Parts: sequence; C-alpha cells; structure tokens
Amino acid sequence: MHALILAGGKGTRLRPLTVYTPKPVVPVMNRPFLLYQIDILRKAGIHDITLSLSYQPDKIEQILGDGSEFGVRIRYLTEPIPLGTGGAYRFASEALNDTTVVLNGDILTNADLTKVVEFHAANKAEATIALTPVEDPSKYGLVEADKQHRVKRFVEKPERSGKGKTKNCNINAGIYVLEPSVRDSIAKNENRSFEYHVFPDLLVKGRPFFAYQLSESYWRDLGTPESYLAAHIDMLAGGIAGFEPPKTNLGDVATHSHIERSLIGENCTIKPNVEIINSVIGAGVHIEEKARIENSVIWSHTRVASAATLDGAVIARSCHIGRNATLGPGTVLGDKATIPDYSRI
Repeated sequence: MHALILAGGKGTRLRPLTVYTPKPVVPVMNRPFLLYQIDILRKAGIHDITLSLSYQPDKIEQILGDGSEFGVRIRYLTEPIPLGTGGAYRFASEALNDTTVVLNGDILTNADLTKVVEFHAANKAEATIALTPVEDPSKYGLVEADKQHRVKRFVEKPERSGKGKTKNCNINAGIYVLEPSVRDSIAKNENRSFEYHVFPDLLVKGRPFFAYQLSESYWRDLGTPESYLAAHIDMLAGGIAGFEPPKTNLGDVATHSHIERSLIGENCTIKPNVEIINSVIGAGVHIEEKARIENSVIWSHTRVASAATLDGAVIARSCHIGRNATLGPGTVLGDKATIPDYSRI
C-alpha cells in the first residue's frame, strides 16, 4: 500500500508565513508540518509515500530528504501545470497499481488510518472518504451518507440554520482511500478536483463510494494563521492524543525568567525577568529583559527586545520586535519583519 500527500498548494490563506516557507514545512511545535502526516502513515504501516508538489518543491525536498530519517521512503513529483486535487492524484499515481491512501497536505490529524483502510476493505469500496464533524460547516462542503455509510451527495458551503448549526455537520476531512480504478477514470493532464469532478462522477455512475466517520479523532485545517496558532495551543494543552510535544531545550535561560507550559527551541537566549506562557519559541530566538510572550508562536532566529509584549501573535523567522512594542491578538509577521520601538499593533 502507498500513500500520496497532495502538497502542491501555495498556502495563500496562510500568508505572510508562506511567502518564503512552503506550507508543508511550516514549523508546528518546531517540527516541519508534514512530519505529523508522515507519523500517522507510518503508524498505519504505510512506508512508501509520494509527495505531489508545485510551490517551492526544492525547499520541501531539502528538509525532508528521502524519508529514511523518519522511517519512511519519500518520492517527490512536481506538477508540470496546476492540476487540482484530482488531477494531481492522477499524475502522481501513474506508477501506483494498488490501494492508495491520499491526504490533503494542509490537515493536522491523529486519525487512525489503519481503521480507515480496514473499513474500506470491509465494504469492498472503490473509494472511501473520511468525514469529520465541525461546529460551523458553512465554511466547508458537507458530505451526506446513508445508514450503510454510502456517500449520497455533496453540499457546498450550506447556510447556517436554527441556532447556528445545521443538522449534518460532517465535512470532507481530506483523507481518502482509493483503488486504481478511480485513478483510471480521471482524464490525464487535466485540472480536476476531487470535490467538483471525481467524487460527483463516482456518484453518478453508482460506484461503491463509502464514508468513514472520524468521530473521536483530532482534526484541524491549518490553512489560516488563526487555525495555525490554535493548533499550537491545542498541542501545548495536551489536546492531541499521540502527538507528544518535543522536549524543551532551555539553552541559555536566565535564572529569574518565568516559563510556563511552553516549548523552547535549541540555542535560545532568554534574559532575566522574561515571561513566556503557553507559547512556542523556535531555535536561536533572543529575548531581552522584561519581555512577555503569551499564547504566541515565534519562529527561529527572531529577536524580541526588552519590555516588548506579545499576546496571540505569530512571528516568522528573523524578525525584530522593538523595545516596549505591543503586539496583540491576530498579529502575524512574515520573515525579517521589523517592528519599531514603542509600536502598538
């Protein structure tokens, strides 16, 4: 069995974080994001993984290598033209002649893929789509299935009803199990979407298409800075079973600093009277006296000057936060941004 990760998007919704860093390798708890998907594939006994890429593919390959460091084998393919999710699957799976697990490259989940594959086999399905419940399905497309778990129809971004909820709150979780017959039904070298072309075609033709419910799994779309930050808060709170946060390397931390429920990367310098609460600090970050950082994520080699305050912020690499600057909730800075002293954001 093989796996295909569709990681060709530009990460537009996640900008400015993805201007210089491809979305598949943005750091999550100081690890490249795709390693979490590789983790769940490896746990399911899937070691042959193809990455379908488009945007800055060389940076991704440089970071992940051949996969041997992570206990898998990684093959890289770059789309010649934008092909959409279905077209990318068709292009990348040419040489794959067995069941393939397909993951969208922007989801963070601890789903047990073994159970999804077993469900697929037990129903003799050609295609299986994983579903996950969300509080507000109006932002997504809903998937409806019958009592036998057969997919019945797709509803794109329904209106909210009642007390802010729709009766069906199950959305496409971006996890599929597909047989080669699905691949063969997709036209070569054409832009095709799973949601708008491939899956509706399966329904029209009455093919065995089933839905698996991720009722107890963690699931989050990391497509926006808000969701990206929320994933870190969830991890720091221990809210994702199976994903243990890396051990903190305190480095050069002053005796009189206060660090609470946070992850500190390697080679950081933290001066006296600094407070770091519920935050993730990347490698080589320098934090001056009396700075306070809470509910925030700071990427590597950023400098936070004295008495600066960050709350609910996401700061990319090699930024400079000036003295007594205040960065409030929703602040997102791209690489090498500079915030002058005494700024208020």
